[in-house]
Amino acid sequence: MTATVIDGKRIAAEIRALVRDEVGRFEGNGIKPCLATILVGSDEASSLYVSLKHNACQEVGMKSMDYRFPEGTSEETIMGMIEELNEDDSVHGVMVQLPLPDALKAQRVMEVITPGKDVDGLNPINVGRAMYDAHGLLPCTPAGIMVLLSRYSIGIRGRDAVIINRSPEVGKPLALLLLNRDATVTICHSKTDGIEEHTRRADILVSAVGSRPGFIVSGDMVKPGAAVIDVGMNRIGGRICGDVDFDKVMLKASHITPVPGGVGPMTIALLLRNTLVAASTQTGLGLVGPLTFEEELSGRTH
Repeated sequence: MTATVIDGKRIAAEIRALVRDEVGRFEGNGIKPCLATILVGSDEASSLYVSLKHNACQEVGMKSMDYRFPEGTSEETIMGMIEELNEDDSVHGVMVQLPLPDALKAQRVMEVITPGKDVDGLNPINVGRAMYDAHGLLPCTPAGIMVLLSRYSIGIRGRDAVIINRSPEVGKPLALLLLNRDATVTICHSKTDGIEEHTRRADILVSAVGSRPGFIVSGDMVKPGAAVIDVGMNRIGGRICGDVDFDKVMLKASHITPVPGGVGPMTIALLLRNTLVAASTQTGLGLVGPLTFEEELSGRTH
């Protein structure tokens, strides 16, 4: 068996094209969709991610606003900036780049972003809506994974899904989305004993470890025919790679995402999509075409 390589870059490009067309339609109605980002500190990876998001906005014709603060900036200052953006009708999406410096609490910061502008889908109100399958804005990486599974007709209902990650940004919301689509979900993490016992029974295996030195999903950890989604991002010897031993797992899996070119492009594409959805809701100008992804995200397919 040789796995089908899931081309996230291609699907993300398709989504960006749809967003670009919709941005043009919004502009024709006097609306310029706008994303504002907030970055605290000088983490190199975070700075790169934010720059990529702004480049993507420029590519599709969206306006973007980039607010950067030095490490040590007070929580009150960041919250004040968010409140200003909440009140600015020309700003449709607000995103705070994570992780934040240790002195800032992500939960408190996310609570300040008004739910309708929370394009990362991490405000507690949006998290609660997702729990009831009444979502509007979902976390971008989990939503992107769900779209990839749908586009490649990877069955979810009744399948065993194992996620190696329990973060609020990836593991927990992805588990919820998969549960909403009738998967049986297991979350593994750094304190899980015998991770291999869980991964070997997974029909869908998602690894989003990324920064744990020496961790790798090897071929003998994967069930034959499994769909393997690699969200990890590691820089080893100047080369970008994921959590998965791609060459060996490819010989056992039915589907596999590459790194780079798999989940990463989808995360940014879904951020653009969420910004457009937010602009649509705030202005009353509805979306046309397939950009809502409702069937793919809600579990009414496959």
